[in-house]
Amino acid sequence: MLKSIQAYRSLPEVARYQSWTDFEQQDAERMLEQQAGLAVNQPGSWYQLVIVSNATECVIGDLALHFCEDDQRQVELGINLAPEQQGKGLAAEAISCVLKYLFDELNKHRVIAVTDAENSAAARLLRHSGFRQEGHFIENVWFKGRYGSEYLFALLAREWRNAR
Repeated sequence: MLKSIQAYRSLPEVARYQSWTDFEQQDAERMLEQQAGLAVNQPGSWYQLVIVSNATECVIGDLALHFCEDDQRQVELGINLAPEQQGKGLAAEAISCVLKYLFDELNKHRVIAVTDAENSAAARLLRHSGFRQEGHFIENVWFKGRYGSEYLFALLAREWRNAR
């Protein structure tokens, strides 16, 4: 698992929109160590789920859930997927499963996602998954040596239920 995570996270096309530039083995080790023993739905935590291919049983991506500390009925979602696995509906399937869990099992009210405005594939994925764009922040974040713009997406539990 460690080598699979490091393999796709170290690719420039995956790291492009993430906080890291390089993702070495020690970064993957640190990530797994930080997750060890972490409980789901712990306020203030980022909880990582791996995405495993049914066909190969290999880790092909990860999905992060940030359980908000100030409003415990809200969650932020982020996703990474190996480039060769993109465009197959796997990220949408993973998000759908996680939304069902968040809304039906954990009774969350709202899920948000923030993506780089240049990441059109992520914006498309979020729209396809039922999220609506709530904001477009222009040059709001200093990111990798320049100001970047971001989109804010959100989905309410009632919107998700009505769409089903």
